[in-house]
Amino acid sequence: MEKKIVYFEEGGPENTLETFRLVQERANSLNIRKIVLASTTGATAARANDFFSKDKIKLIVVPHQWDFHRERNPFPETLIRELRREGHEVHFGTMLFHTDCLYGSNSASTLANLLRCFCQGVKVCFEIVLMATDAGLLASGEKVIAIAGTASGSDTALVMQAASSQHPNRLRINEIICKPLNLLNMVELE
Repeated sequence: MEKKIVYFEEGGPENTLETFRLVQERANSLNIRKIVLASTTGATAARANDFFSKDKIKLIVVPHQWDFHRERNPFPETLIRELRREGHEVHFGTMLFHTDCLYGSNSASTLANLLRCFCQGVKVCFEIVLMATDAGLLASGEKVIAIAGTASGSDTALVMQAASSQHPNRLRINEIICKPLNLLNMVELE
């Protein structure tokens, strides 16, 4: 079997529309109807809502959890209501790779750093699919597409089989749709 992977020379928001186009193409060819999307401020979620509106795609948007580096969550309440009115989900769950202090070990940080060897977006795709499954928005084993990015926008997309954080060894990457090259001069993001 041969599949195409797109590598962006640099990560960032300038890749968002191309990432969405590639996801749309792969979702249609694989008959995948759920997309799990990382969006911190809502800008990427609003663009995805517009872009995928005619595709009968259900978006599961995963912003930062409440009180993450800010007193006030930057995701707009009006957008939450709009997305939910259109049949999408918005889930503010615990960001699993930022819970070392909660569990008393550094295993979450170790895993996050390992996944960042691929790119920041791969780390986030793993995290948001686990979070969405923990919330009951995905079934374990369900095939979905996860979209994330480097700092802002979208530049990484993976076809994945969902799993909960109770069974992370069941989480699978079936395909890489796109990702930025992991250049050594990239800024540390977290």
